[in-house]
Amino acid sequence: MVKSHGKKQRAKNRSRRTGAAYASAAAGATHKHEPLPDMYALQAIPYLPDLFVNADLAARLVAACQVACQPCQRTLTKKVLGHEPTLLALTAAIYGTMPAGPVASATTQAWAPLARAAQEDMGEAAEALEAFGALSVEARADLLEDALDHWTMGGPASEEEIADRLADLLSAPPRQRPADPMDAFRKAGVQVFTLDDLDLGDVDTYHLAPNYGVLLMKTDTPDDRPMPMLVLYPETEDAGIEDLERRTDWEHWGLHGMPDRDPNWQVRAQIADRSLRGLVHVGADGGDDIELWRAAETVSLPEQWWDLLDRVRHVLIAGPVKKPEDPGALQAAGDAGELLAVVARVVFV
Repeated sequence: MVKSHGKKQRAKNRSRRTGAAYASAAAGATHKHEPLPDMYALQAIPYLPDLFVNADLAARLVAACQVACQPCQRTLTKKVLGHEPTLLALTAAIYGTMPAGPVASATTQAWAPLARAAQEDMGEAAEALEAFGALSVEARADLLEDALDHWTMGGPASEEEIADRLADLLSAPPRQRPADPMDAFRKAGVQVFTLDDLDLGDVDTYHLAPNYGVLLMKTDTPDDRPMPMLVLYPETEDAGIEDLERRTDWEHWGLHGMPDRDPNWQVRAQIADRSLRGLVHVGADGGDDIELWRAAETVSLPEQWWDLLDRVRHVLIAGPVKKPEDPGALQAAGDAGELLAVVARVVFV
């Protein structure tokens, strides 16, 4: 009876969190999520191994759960389950400071005490990490579901509330940064050179990072005014939704309304030949710190599209779409919760 009651209560929690009907939630068939909570403190949990924690991904999942955004929650949950450091941080941040509730899954009931012990004594961390590593995909899903119930309890949390939830976990001395992986080669007598050592001057790193192509489109604003639009698609194998989530702070967009404007994102247009030159992000120092797309050749834009660009001076950027040749690719990405978007300003050069 207790086990059955626990399952029913967790199904109710899932129904509340996802906005799905109870029957759908019980069957496991379970949409804006702003502002994103600041989850970067997850990267500093003292007893976790020095692995990359995707704080942006964690924030998007928590925010999607807080506002019951079903498509994004479904998509982002899969991504977190496939990214062990982020999954571990999200669950450790909860169960390092509180016990599992009576209706939590058997997995959570067993792992929560280990996480609490690791928080209280760094010497106990190895056991918690080993136990976590041995969990099946299904068990990890149960653990994440229980942790998300705590993250979303009471609805959207303010930055202060999120900070309070993480404060205890950050009370231990900060971890030492991981050693430079090149140190092992240096100790072995292997001479190591960096780009700085070689003094090559200004090095073009564009092709060292994931690259995108662009499709010209037009859309309408909520007040029915036309607006130019660029849709991104991957040009290199490492480009895609995970890369954009890591390198940008664009919001998930479901093709409704307009995403936020960010003046630091710029679409550069060359007046002389009426062409687009690139899509870049300008950093605090005024230099380009992210370059997602660069024109490989000069192509003059259609007259109507250029005139619209000149008049509006902003462009809606959305992507990525997996199959740019498919007319339904944009809609499919939006329906799957795998579409990021921002409104960039146009800079004429």
